[in-house]
Amino acid sequence: MDALKLISQSSMKADKPEIRIGDYVKVGVKIREGDKERVQLFEGTVIAQKHGGISETFTVRRVAYGVGVERVFPIHSPNVVSVDVVRHGKVRRAKLYYLRDRVGKAARIREKI
Repeated sequence: MDALKLISQSSMKADKPEIRIGDYVKVGVKIREGDKERVQLFEGTVIAQKHGGISETFTVRRVAYGVGVERVFPIHSPNVVSVDVVRHGKVRRAKLYYLRDRVGKAARIREKI
């Protein structure tokens, strides 16, 4: 068990992003197209965080062209280049899955001041 912890500690990022549920974030993801690499931004609201340690993930939701898109990002993945918090949201839930059923202004989250 200690060997497993040592391996996971070495592959974890030292500067883990400070994100919370309800935050509006920009996630920079490495995209490989052929032999080229580029960074693509994915903007949206953090609706869930799961697990802990090396397998920690967070789910980001956005609405693009009227269709809801959700992506799950592992925090310690080398493909996740950056996570920038645009604004902090004021929520009272640990999971914001109810936003899936809401459209337009009903899906807004108030900003934490």
